[in-house]
Amino acid sequence: MKLNKLNSIILLGLVAIISILVTQLLWTKEAFTIEQKKLSQKAHLALLEVAKKLYEGTNHELPAQNPVQKIANDYYIVNIDNDFEADILEFYLKSEFKKMNITTDFEYAMYNCQSDEMVYGNYISLTEKKTIKQPVYFPKHKNLVYYFAIRFPNETTYLFSSMRFWFILSIALILILLIYVYSIFTLLQQKKYSELQRDFINNMTHEFKTPLSSILIASKYLIEQTPIKEDKKLHTYTDIIINQSNKLNGHIEKILNVAKSDYAPLELKKETVLVVPIIEEVIQNILLKYPEANIKIETLSKEYKIETDVFHFSNLVYNLLDNAVKYCSGKCLILIGITAENSVLKLAFRDNGIGISSKNLSFIFDKFYRAQNEKSNEVTGFGLGLYYVKEICNLHNWKIKAENNSEKGITITLSIPYKK
Repeated sequence: MKLNKLNSIILLGLVAIISILVTQLLWTKEAFTIEQKKLSQKAHLALLEVAKKLYEGTNHELPAQNPVQKIANDYYIVNIDNDFEADILEFYLKSEFKKMNITTDFEYAMYNCQSDEMVYGNYISLTEKKTIKQPVYFPKHKNLVYYFAIRFPNETTYLFSSMRFWFILSIALILILLIYVYSIFTLLQQKKYSELQRDFINNMTHEFKTPLSSILIASKYLIEQTPIKEDKKLHTYTDIIINQSNKLNGHIEKILNVAKSDYAPLELKKETVLVVPIIEEVIQNILLKYPEANIKIETLSKEYKIETDVFHFSNLVYNLLDNAVKYCSGKCLILIGITAENSVLKLAFRDNGIGISSKNLSFIFDKFYRAQNEKSNEVTGFGLGLYYVKEICNLHNWKIKAENNSEKGITITLSIPYKK
């Protein structure tokens, strides 16, 4: 149901953007046609005025038939039926084009009846404000004696430049469409990979838990048997099997919890609690696992209170301490500094471990990430402990950061709003 709804939303969004784009392109095409007609009308009126001025002061009258003919989009001929000078023609052309606000370049040629050929006049560059000689062939026209021809060589470029806004808008819409399509493709790919990963994890953990449960039951039964109790070596081996099975079971549970949190956010049962007693209890549990570890709390008060889910907060502290102990190469010392600054409680977990390179420091909260270092082969796990810590912080809207110490080890600091 959710998948069908998502597909419908994606399809509707795609249809909407394509419709807007098609409409925009049609508007742009229509605007280009309108601009082309406006230029043609302005050129026609300007050339008609030039023809009138060339008739002034002569014994001839302007014929009733329109002397201006449009041969092509950028090519016009004007029938004068009277002799005229090239310099006067150029002056009138410049003046009338300026009045009509035609700023594109043009070139002209005149028909010479004596030589029966078109004589090139000039190339007028209105944009660069200078004249450029650039002869171009102008064809002759039958049944005309005194006439001149005008050509706008850059008409298309001129029209495009006048429609810059339309083209920018169209390009922007095309980019938006491409980004949308790419985003949807990436989203679907990520969704597919996420579902495959979740299904794999669920199936894998289920297949592991079944034989593991049998191993634990059998091992606990064995360790209670008299021959096993009397044989110290067998008792030790059986105890190792039970401990390692419990550890493996803990890893599997952690994977399942992360998989569940990816599918549906964890629900927090928040309550206002004292921070120090919870941390002290977690320390006692850690010391059962690592009796050689030295963990100290440095705080000015034991009355700091925060609003949190006690279960997840305890697990968060446990994961931080467990991770710190695992990556100590010598005698492990962990200092937990608790300070209050402007209604923000800061918990700083400082260890003397092997640390991590600066370039990899930002990845330690990523799912399944395990830095390659001298302890990589010794430390077991899936790289989910600190990922879980980050997820719990995000659910509480707490801030978390990791930084290298000046000498050795790292410090992970939590910033938590607290109640005085």
